[in-house]
Amino acid sequence: MGNLERTFNVADAPASAATNYDPLPNGDYDVIISESEMKPTKAGTGKYLQLTIEILDGEYKSRRVWSRLNLINPNATAVEIAERDLADICRAVGKQSVDDSAELHDVPFVVALKTRPASNGYEATNEVASYKPARGADGSIPSKPQPAAQPWSGGESNDTPF
Repeated sequence: MGNLERTFNVADAPASAATNYDPLPNGDYDVIISESEMKPTKAGTGKYLQLTIEILDGEYKSRRVWSRLNLINPNATAVEIAERDLADICRAVGKQSVDDSAELHDVPFVVALKTRPASNGYEATNEVASYKPARGADGSIPSKPQPAAQPWSGGESNDTPF
């Protein structure tokens, strides 16, 4: 039991912000991966990488969608699909290889979302249809992934041409 040390009155508390969990409209969204975690499958026979994907701008800014990649699974087709998706994500963020999913965090890219209809007692939900490199300054999506920008070190380089 915890004594609140005062009387809490619901009428004095602000209302919580309404949260809408309806699926987002189909389309392209500028996003980052904000969290990732390897988790065991429900059957306990494999592991999947769960990615939390956060929308960066527009009407749906800060909304999240999740992608689950079955990287370790007895079903070879599930692993093939997961590896293809992970490769697309790596290309979208300009990485040739990764050892830790944290290397994919906070790098902007684009996802195409589609809605999976409600079925088998589950509500309709979004799923990622594709992963693409971030849009260029003109709003276009580059046809080839651009390498990830290297952080500026602040030091001088002898390679500077001037």
